[in-house]
Amino acid sequence: MAHTLRALHHGERRPARNLVGVSERHAEEHEVHHVARDLAAWSREHAERLAEHAAAEGVRLDDDLPAPPTGEGPRWLLLLRDLRALHLAVTENSLHWGMLAQTAQATRDERLLELASACHPQTLRRMRWTGTLIKQLSPQALTSL
Repeated sequence: MAHTLRALHHGERRPARNLVGVSERHAEEHEVHHVARDLAAWSREHAERLAEHAAAEGVRLDDDLPAPPTGEGPRWLLLLRDLRALHLAVTENSLHWGMLAQTAQATRDERLLELASACHPQTLRRMRWTGTLIKQLSPQALTSL
């Protein structure tokens, strides 16, 4: 379980930082700018709650994260690339939340189950948001080449 806690902690911290970057790079897209900031706050909260749970279990979580990639190119393609990367990251997090929830049920760990039950729905919301934006923006981005 320590490995999954570490992976999920890392997985929540990366989208938090990347969402802020997306918000800043695409500030002219008001929905992207504002929603990305809100979703980043969820990721930061999830990471903090995971760290608290891990500390209570005696698990140390690594705080080192590599810098997010930067890029050049047409604005729509950059936005699509950013959204795709975010979608993949939160999809992985969703799998980890599900694994922790199953482990919590099997071990009757009520604290861990409460944590997963509180955070996983927000991760699913982030998946839906990024997936929807990718579907909406793909035609415009891919035909603007």
